[in-house]
Amino acid sequence: MSGMAHASAWKGLVGVAAVVVALGLGEMTEAFSISGLTGNVITFDTLIRIGILVPVVVGLNLLLGYAGQISLGQAGFYGLGAYASAITTARAGKIGLPPSVSTSWWWPWIVMVVAAAAVAGLAFLIGRAVLRLEGHYLAMATLGLGIAFFILFRENFGIDPSTVSLTGGSDGISDIPRLRIGSFSVWPAERYYFLVWAIALLSIWAANNLGRSRVGYALRALRSSPLAAQASGVDVPHSKAVTFALAAGFASIAGSLFAHFQIAVSPSSFSFAVSLEFVIMASIGGVASVWGGLTGVVVIFAIDETLKTQLPKIIDGPTGPYQLTVFGFLLAIIMIFAPEGVLHHFRRLRRTSAVPESGASS
Repeated sequence: MSGMAHASAWKGLVGVAAVVVALGLGEMTEAFSISGLTGNVITFDTLIRIGILVPVVVGLNLLLGYAGQISLGQAGFYGLGAYASAITTARAGKIGLPPSVSTSWWWPWIVMVVAAAAVAGLAFLIGRAVLRLEGHYLAMATLGLGIAFFILFRENFGIDPSTVSLTGGSDGISDIPRLRIGSFSVWPAERYYFLVWAIALLSIWAANNLGRSRVGYALRALRSSPLAAQASGVDVPHSKAVTFALAAGFASIAGSLFAHFQIAVSPSSFSFAVSLEFVIMASIGGVASVWGGLTGVVVIFAIDETLKTQLPKIIDGPTGPYQLTVFGFLLAIIMIFAPEGVLHHFRRLRRTSAVPESGASS
């Protein structure tokens, strides 16, 4: 059974990679574009943003679906990665980095990796304490954690701005350099697209492998019954903290990619609303599967972009309130008819439709 699941996971990766490459090549060669295929509902910029958020939601799926722990503060870890990349490149002189280092092509890549490791380490330490809580207590604790990070970004990490302005306060940081490999710039957008989606698919592959490992089975046992898992020899606090750290590390990498894509960051991109959006994406896609992370991001972006582009054609005047209202109703309808996520619902419908065919052939 595990062999079949392994083969299915590889087929899924290859299939998604093929679609990603086809869309990228179509945009680069101008043979076709995603904007043309969707009537300007989904743009190439949207595809890049989807790819950036996939690691965040995949990590959250590990935390929610495998370890059974909720986090309403993932935007904080996402922001730590973004600000780490922004500060050490755009504001390298303010922290004493020599130009020979800060302007080197390899520096942003090292920062991305080191920041992810540091954020994961910080999350592990926080998780050892916070993840002792359960239910709504845990939700409130992680909510407070996310808000604390947001305030630190906005208030320059508590440092007097007249002394040194690291985060730029509410205005944020601009002029973040593009990523390069030697003299080769990972830009324009078509190049960055392939980088983002390579990392997105790598995160799915890593999470799938974790899910099939001994650690993954231990996490499933932990989600079902912490007491039974502990009785079976699972170090429950350690397992929770490690998963929390992995999810934070994934979010940090995505934050670095976001910073170099936007070439600017500000606190508003890492607020509680963003953390809530990540949880919605994970829930809509289906927390029981790593692929639910990708599915959730795609579904939410598709709904959001459709409402943004199509409502103005129906309603005269400001459409903001109507957009939020319709968006909320659509989410409620999806959760009513697919409470375990869109991906699980689709798989169940496919299995159900296949039963009569197999019965007829026998």
